[in-house]
Parts: sequence; structure tokens; C-alpha cells
Amino acid sequence: MRERIESILQERTGAREAHAVETLQQLWSGYGAIVRYQLLGAPVESVIVKHVSPPAARSHPRGWNTDRAHQRKLQSYAVETNWYQQYAAHCSAAARVPQCLAVERAGEAVIIVLEDLDAAGYPRRVAAVRDAELAACVQWLAAFHATFLGNAGTGLWETGSYWHLATRPDELAVLQTEDPDLHAVAQVLDTRLKDSPYQTLVHGDAKLANFCFSQEGTAVAAVDFQYVGRGCGMKDLAYFIGSCFDEAACAAAEAQVLDDYFAALRTAVYEKQPTVDVDALEADWRALYRIAWTDFHRFLKGWSPGHWKVHGYSEALARSVITSLQEESL
Repeated sequence: MRERIESILQERTGAREAHAVETLQQLWSGYGAIVRYQLLGAPVESVIVKHVSPPAARSHPRGWNTDRAHQRKLQSYAVETNWYQQYAAHCSAAARVPQCLAVERAGEAVIIVLEDLDAAGYPRRVAAVRDAELAACVQWLAAFHATFLGNAGTGLWETGSYWHLATRPDELAVLQTEDPDLHAVAQVLDTRLKDSPYQTLVHGDAKLANFCFSQEGTAVAAVDFQYVGRGCGMKDLAYFIGSCFDEAACAAAEAQVLDDYFAALRTAVYEKQPTVDVDALEADWRALYRIAWTDFHRFLKGWSPGHWKVHGYSEALARSVITSLQEESL
């Protein structure tokens, strides 16, 4: 397979030689790897290759190695290739993504050749976010959501994100004993998010680890589009905030991050979607922020009840949403 990858790189870039120089990441559950290749005699010195090759014997670090999980992963890689081939070129510098240079599929195997974002000026990955990096990511999300507002998302996930209810029946079943009240409102949460009249494309896995920063942290690009699809933008924002902050910081940051996001969204929508009523859009999505947070909390408690994100702030927010929904049904 390495020889095939090197051949593809030579064909698509004009390189005389192509050599693997660094494995950047092993894919989840042993499904392949992301590797940097050095090119000789090409217009660019390096590229990133995402090589998907599902293992014969499947495993999962938390035990979720079912056929359903396998099929979901395969679908996610098909979605990612569709994203890069059909949608990525519509992203402006404000929602920077890597350029796709080549895609090849052979059965369940997939090869995606991408621009090396390190070489393009986005060499930093961070484990803890600073103010400049937080602002850059919030602006990226706003620009991304504005760009694809109203897009049908053909060829992507019908519902974006890896935790949406239709793909997680096993985790939902766990909630029957783990958290019966949350289990009881799961369908309502899902329906509220789907019923928003302001659907866009959501990244679907917009955690801090999937953003690449400039040296100063003021510019950012995003990677990993396996779970991109239709949805309410609050799914990305709530998930992103949860990936950045612990319990105390979530409570302290929430209001300001929401204000900053909607300020950036207004600017981006005015530019890209001038016929959209931004007041109505903001009112609708602000009301769905807590719903989106609780929806992810619902997945997480079924998937890994002891996860560090299942903390007091998240529990309190979810309890408040559950109580509100119960009162509405009376």
C-alpha cells in the first residue's frame, strides 16, 4: 500500500520521489493512520496522507466494537471524501480547511491526500486554549456555519455529529438505568435540534484537537471532517466549549463565548447570506444552545459515564433542561 500511496503522490503532484517521514496519528480503533510524506521535485515539499484500512479484527478502547460501530466508521470516511471533493472548496480563508489533492477508494480502504497545514502556516496544536486561539476558533465556526446555512448537505451525514441519536441506540439503552430522566427526553432533544428552521452544515467533531493554529494563535484551520452534515450550529459550539474548559471554566466562559460567536455569525451571515433574518436566527439558536449541550451530555453518559466531561456544570445544565421539558409536557 505504501508503494501505491507513493505512486499516487507522484502522479498528482509531479514529484520525482515521495517518502513517508512521520506518522502524525493512528486512526481510532486501528483503522489506519495519518502520515506526513516528503516530496522531491514537486511544487510543495510535503503533504498529509490519511490512509484508512480497517483491521480484520476490530477493537475499541471502550468496548464499542459492534458491527454498527464498524459501519458508522466506514460511512464516516465515505462522508469525509465527499466533503473534500464537493464542499471544501467553498470554504473561505475565514473558515480555512486543507486543500484536497487526491482521493482514492478501493473497497473499504480510502486514501485522502491533503495539503500540509504546518507548511501552510498553521503548525501549532494546543491542549489548552488562550484568548487569541479561542477567538479564532469561535470566528471559524461562525464563518463555517454562515457559509453553509441552508445547504442540503447531499452526500454528507443527514444529521451531522458522531453522537446523534439515530446512530447511537446502544448508548441510549445504557441510559435506561444510568439516567432514566435523560433517557426519557432524548428523542425530544434530537427533534428540537432537527426542527430548527436554520439548518447548516456542522463540522460534527469540532473539538480543540481538530484545530491547527498559526504561530501567534490568531489564525486557525480545521481538520477531520468525518462527521460533517446537516444540523444546528449550536451542536458545534457547545461541543467545542466542552472540549476547551473544565467545570468551573465552562460556567465562567459560556456567556462571553456565546456573545462573541453570535457577533461573528452576524457579520458572516450579512456577507454570505444577506437575505437571512439574523435576529430570528440568533433567537432560535440561542434557545437551542442548552438543548445541544444536553444532547451531547446524553450521548456521553451512555457511552462513558465516568468521562471527565460528565461534570457538575454539565449535569446541572442538563437537569435544568430536563425540568423545563418536563414542565412543557404537563
